[in-house]
Amino acid sequence: MKKILYLTALMVLLVTVKLEARHIVGGEVTYECLGIDVQAGTVTFKITVLIYRDSFSGGAQFDDPAPFGLYRGSGNNWSYIQTYNRPVVSKRDIDTDTGNPCLEKPDNIGVEEGRYEFDITVPISSTDSYQIVYQRCCRNNTIFNIIGPEETGAAYSVEISPLAQMECDNSPTFDEFPPVVICANTLLSFDHGATDVDGDIVQYVFCNPIAAGGTEGIDGTGATLCDGITPSAQNCPPPHPPVQYKTALGYTTTTPLGGDPIVTISANTGLINGVPNVIGQFVVGVCAISYRNGVEIGRISRDFQFNVTTCEIAVQALVNSDEIVGGNVFIINSCGDNTVEFDNRSIDATKILSYDWELYVGADTARFNTRDITYAFPDTGTYNVKMFLNRDELFADCKDTANIQVNVFPEVIADFSVDYDTCTAGPVDFTDESFTISGPIEQWAWDFGDGDTSEEQNPSNIYEAPGDKQVTLLVTDKNNCTDDATETFPWFPAPPILVVEPNQFEGCRPAKITFNNLSSPIDESYEVIWDFGDGNTVDEISPMHTYTDIGTYNVSLFVKSPLGCSIDQDFDGLITVLDSPLAGFSYTPDNPNIFNKTVSFVDESQDAIAWLYEFGDLPSTDRNPTYTFPDTGLVEVIQVVFHPSGCTDTAFATIDIEPLVTLALPNAFTPNDDGLNDDFRGKGFFDGFRDYKMQIWNRWGEKIYEGSDPSVGWDGKKQTSGDIAPAGVYIYTVEYSPPRGEAKKEKGHVTLIR
Repeated sequence: MKKILYLTALMVLLVTVKLEARHIVGGEVTYECLGIDVQAGTVTFKITVLIYRDSFSGGAQFDDPAPFGLYRGSGNNWSYIQTYNRPVVSKRDIDTDTGNPCLEKPDNIGVEEGRYEFDITVPISSTDSYQIVYQRCCRNNTIFNIIGPEETGAAYSVEISPLAQMECDNSPTFDEFPPVVICANTLLSFDHGATDVDGDIVQYVFCNPIAAGGTEGIDGTGATLCDGITPSAQNCPPPHPPVQYKTALGYTTTTPLGGDPIVTISANTGLINGVPNVIGQFVVGVCAISYRNGVEIGRISRDFQFNVTTCEIAVQALVNSDEIVGGNVFIINSCGDNTVEFDNRSIDATKILSYDWELYVGADTARFNTRDITYAFPDTGTYNVKMFLNRDELFADCKDTANIQVNVFPEVIADFSVDYDTCTAGPVDFTDESFTISGPIEQWAWDFGDGDTSEEQNPSNIYEAPGDKQVTLLVTDKNNCTDDATETFPWFPAPPILVVEPNQFEGCRPAKITFNNLSSPIDESYEVIWDFGDGNTVDEISPMHTYTDIGTYNVSLFVKSPLGCSIDQDFDGLITVLDSPLAGFSYTPDNPNIFNKTVSFVDESQDAIAWLYEFGDLPSTDRNPTYTFPDTGLVEVIQVVFHPSGCTDTAFATIDIEPLVTLALPNAFTPNDDGLNDDFRGKGFFDGFRDYKMQIWNRWGEKIYEGSDPSVGWDGKKQTSGDIAPAGVYIYTVEYSPPRGEAKKEKGHVTLIR
């Protein structure tokens, strides 16, 4: 059984940062000769530029149009000719499949190809080459094998030699795009070969990816400088420097991936071969050089990124089992049943193309090719089984095998017996009667149905509550085979003793006594009869009874279980009922109010020797007290009276001290500041007034005064202007709400005398 999971521990291809356009992940330029104009001495080439960008992380789109610079020269001397600004003619997604059906395609990687095409017509030169260059910044800052990747751009170019011009040469073209994802510590074998339609011999080498541009222009200025994000083709001619590999870590032009063994490229076939063993992102350059008659006629280069990650097998042979031994042997135990169902839980089912089962039964082998199987073994014993996944498929790492050991054990039968006294509450004894032919039973697990358990072979249990008891026994033998048995039996014994606890043994007439029946076991299924000793009986477990006469009473209790077991007991002199007084009082006046708040109370109790009154604040022990209430409202008065026996009785009365208001309005006033009758206001008792409002109008209907305070009157001036109102008759209205009842409104005339 192989370890499962596909770990996508892959760094995201690109990190989009503002305007730096960290989206380009590779590129290549090729040419195709369209013909020579002998008379004009020119040759025309179709230029094809393929640029690759990350389509997953949301980076910048392809330049549209993109600037392509045309240069003439050789070596380190190149002259700018012109810039071709050309649009993207097509786009397509590059397949990022790992190529192995057992390795998952990462869901956080995407590569898109943008295609640019244009024609150039140039004079044929016997000494100078032509070069097409596309410059752009920047590369991914996650690249591992070069220095300063976040500040390093790329130049994608092709050189058309004098020989290629004169012979109308076609450059080679690469056949396949390299795999975007490769697995660390796994052999990489990729054919990076190219096709040359002219039949030239093609040789392959790792070559330098070219750097161009920089981070100038992020702020919107200097973008076209040679160290900017979009270098000017006119101002930034070749040659452009190569990227700087981290040579201290072993990364060079010819060893861009490192590896052990070193990842190499075959000069004759272009086969990239080796074992990359460092996880990360790596820039690689591959050049295809074409030779005609032993002379180099042209070369193309491809600049791209390998992403090395940790890959693990996505298929795993699994079966549902009782145990896994050593990490790779599944143990399936079948107890008492020779027919075994194999529950196949292998993953990933979408990657599994075939299942092959082999069951080794004696000298015979049973074979099946379905996902799940059921097989009847001939007898008890131990059998070996194998399940193969993709046994005959191509990919070696797309296979897995499950080794299975099937143990067919004899049956275990659980059984037990129950022994107890049906009438007397006591322990219940359980006896194990389980058996198996494979050997002794080693474990017992009892559930007594009341929350108690036991691991003894022959336990006892004491129940507290009566009822039908469901008991389960689970037994386990030496083979870990189990069985369980369940039995239900009635447990309804009579209580061994009757325990009665009244809430009080001595009470005042009328005495309400609650008889708490603490006998156990007992429930509603039992017959329970009480005799209270005063001629009354009841059939409740814990009843409440009221004694109306004084005296001492004998109480008896009878209990009978559903199985007919019974017990009874007499409780002599259990309850004593004492004589009690009868509270009562009256009071005058019948309707006290705010003007008459003193109330006299008259005792009307019977058989009392002491009295206590409570009025809400100060108590009184007078038999017939008089009390003046401090305020209006409802007050509860309590009278407690005491009998020589110590018994008490209580009477209650709610007395309403009614709040009253009075209001009298004069018919004239003289506002002459003599201190007598200087304003118009009401006289009376205003406590409890609410929503008071006084309004004054003159004879022309003009409102000249309004007030809301009954203690403030009209002073004979116009409220709005402060002018003195003339003598005469004025109309007034007064509205208010008394403490109780509906709102009131009074209307009349008042004479202002000057």
